[in-house]
Amino acid sequence: MKNLTDSFVYLGHWPSAGSFGFNTDILATNPINLSVVFGVLIFFGKGVLNDLLDNRKQRILNTIRNSEELREGAIQQLEKARARLRKVETEADQFRVNGYSEIEREKLNLINSTYKTLKQLENYKNETILFEQQRTINQVRERVFQQALQGAIGTLNSCLSNELHLRTINENIGMFGTMKEITD
Repeated sequence: MKNLTDSFVYLGHWPSAGSFGFNTDILATNPINLSVVFGVLIFFGKGVLNDLLDNRKQRILNTIRNSEELREGAIQQLEKARARLRKVETEADQFRVNGYSEIEREKLNLINSTYKTLKQLENYKNETILFEQQRTINQVRERVFQQALQGAIGTLNSCLSNELHLRTINENIGMFGTMKEITD
């Protein structure tokens, strides 16, 4: 870098007699020199500036293109996610509906089962009550019969004397004999 600077300094010290040189004193330069310098700067700077602007433009366009591609990819992913969400919501609604119908079905089954069990228990209860009533009636009949029989035996024993007792037995034996003859 130092060599480049030194070369410009030496150019400024060249003798101007009959030769071409650069005048580094800006105030002493004439408009032709300035126009040549500006022309060279514009000519060479324009290409550099155009290259810089074109590179910047290409980078901006690439960035925009990449952003558009990313945006489209994000939109596609969003649509896929929405479709999956709709599918999951549909499945959740289906599970919910199936769950509610299953609960209702189980509830009805439980009610029917409980009703049948209660009906069977009611039938068992009624059968048990009927059985106990019959058994109690039979026991009462048996006691009444025993008491009536004991009362009749007591009455017969107190009313009958030995002689009356023997006569009753003889008549009964006679009746049995007559019945036997009729049946033979």
